[in-house]
Amino acid sequence: MKTTTSTVDRAEAVAGATARPAHRKKVLAVAVIALLVAAPVVLGAYPVTTMTRMLAFAVLVLSVDLLTGVTGLPTLGQAAYFGTGAYTAVLVGLHITSDAMVQALAGLVAGLVAAAVTGWVAVRARGIVFLMLTLAIGESVHQVADTWPALGAGNGLAGMPPITLFGGPPMLAAGFVYWWVLAVAVAVFAAVALVVRSPYGRTLRGIRDNESRMRALGYRPALARYGAFCLAGAVAGTGGALWVAQARFVSPGDLGFEVAALALLSVVIGGAGSLWGPCLGAAVVLLVRDNLSASIGGHGPLVLGLVFVAVVFLFPRGLAGLAGGRRRKESPS
Repeated sequence: MKTTTSTVDRAEAVAGATARPAHRKKVLAVAVIALLVAAPVVLGAYPVTTMTRMLAFAVLVLSVDLLTGVTGLPTLGQAAYFGTGAYTAVLVGLHITSDAMVQALAGLVAGLVAAAVTGWVAVRARGIVFLMLTLAIGESVHQVADTWPALGAGNGLAGMPPITLFGGPPMLAAGFVYWWVLAVAVAVFAAVALVVRSPYGRTLRGIRDNESRMRALGYRPALARYGAFCLAGAVAGTGGALWVAQARFVSPGDLGFEVAALALLSVVIGGAGSLWGPCLGAAVVLLVRDNLSASIGGHGPLVLGLVFVAVVFLFPRGLAGLAGGRRRKESPS
């Protein structure tokens, strides 16, 4: 009887220990979202605009993490779908409607279609071959944007009117645009998190860790990776639409190699596979590139390189690994 009681007590203790971190995660997530929502109330227009760009870039980084961290496919091509979504949103804004919802959906669909067209061949490769294929895709799309007159060629597309929402007045204030981008970014993050925690997400991680075993169990790794590639393209396209909702301008530089490399760097700094870590890494990368670089004589790339080296050697699991390490120390033995 005592043995049974002791076993039950231990089971309850383990269940309680498991539930506490989950509860803390929910509380922390709510607190972070509340702080983000309150930002335009206490900050000026420039910091709010900077945070808007960070949120849009974080959506792109989320798509890279879905491939690199969850599926095990390091990529340098997501900027192509980011730019596809951005160009599509600007074209919709210039010629069809200024409704932000329509533009975001158009960017999502454009990114999805572009990924579906280009991904079927790419996902059959792995490792460095996949990385080079995605780089080739990205550079090809960049070349098209840089030379096609209908897309403004090297000058890009400018003159997009301010976004509206559900037929309302134009969103001229930086805070309103920020709230819209924040709402979509949170929705995209929640959707990706649901996919990652679903049986399909577990299948992707199984393929990443042991593809031959998953194939022996009857799974089709290429098809599963293709689905993840298409989903990542849709996420990146949405991020592009959010980017131009604030900038109201797009150029070939928005889908160049530098953007793709910075997105992959953000995943490494934040911690591949954690979702929230790469989003934090995206904020760090843009903060250094767009804000800190001007105050240190344009040496932002050097600082980013030093941060990358420090993270690789000191925090192999990225910034997200720090929180994971603390949880392991706090968990009962």
